[in-house]
Amino acid sequence: MDRLESVRVFMAVARLEGFSAAANELGISKAACSKHVARLETDLGVRLLNRSTRSVGLTEAGAAYRDRMREILADIEETESVIAQLNTEPRGQLRVMAPTSYGSFHLARAITDYQAKFPDVSVDLILVDRPADLVQEGIDVAIHVGELEDSNCVARTLARVRMVVCGAPAYLDRAGRPARPAELNTHNCLVYSIRHPIGAWHFNLPGRDQQIIVTGTFRSSAGEALRTAAIQGCGLVQLPTYMVGLDIQAGRLEPVLEDYEPPLRPITALFLHRRYLSAKVRTFVDFMQARYQPQPLWEQWVAAGSG
Repeated sequence: MDRLESVRVFMAVARLEGFSAAANELGISKAACSKHVARLETDLGVRLLNRSTRSVGLTEAGAAYRDRMREILADIEETESVIAQLNTEPRGQLRVMAPTSYGSFHLARAITDYQAKFPDVSVDLILVDRPADLVQEGIDVAIHVGELEDSNCVARTLARVRMVVCGAPAYLDRAGRPARPAELNTHNCLVYSIRHPIGAWHFNLPGRDQQIIVTGTFRSSAGEALRTAAIQGCGLVQLPTYMVGLDIQAGRLEPVLEDYEPPLRPITALFLHRRYLSAKVRTFVDFMQARYQPQPLWEQWVAAGSG
């Protein structure tokens, strides 16, 4: 039984906290997965995992082994990457994590175009609305929308996005078009419920930023639900243009308060700092950056004279 393969199986079990999940990810049977870990424990003479009928957890020795092997496996991957420079074509699995709305609206389509150009790359796209732990979760590239906090990752800006307030023309004809942010208190505003604080919309006023707490009859934890409600004439919504730009261009939504929009938000690709960057990561990030030049698709309504 290959020792290195056993180590990789153990690392998957530790990360996914279960034999079944690890076996599914690795494409092997649960029994084979268990045998790999048992072989490691026998060779090392220590128990790496505590097992019960409901859960799998690391022992103290298992946690120490996982942390050390993570570094060793990273070194092995770097070494293999160096050798792979003899064959510069990107290949293998690329794990990408992104916010749900951006991934659904734009990234999935971009990935299919990327794979048409690089057919030897398979992509595992994970859509979640939380920060990514690239090391712990085995992520190759994470897409982040908004300003970055301190990060040990390499960051490349792919594009910038506007945050716009908009509503259906029928709603605006009925309720009026606000001329200033203060007038939002007379409107039904659609609220993103996981934003903190709830109902906070940000605006750029001369010399200062302003936060206004809006209220309305509909709130959701999903931006797509808010977008749909706005198109149906339910009220006003503040969303990034990668979600509503094409709707504005098609006339389904109309922007308001454009003179008060907050600063542009960056869309950034994050990846681990490696001296030898894998071809799949390098080509994917380059592809995404080039895709949004000179202007992202979602901002074309501005160029057409709507903004």
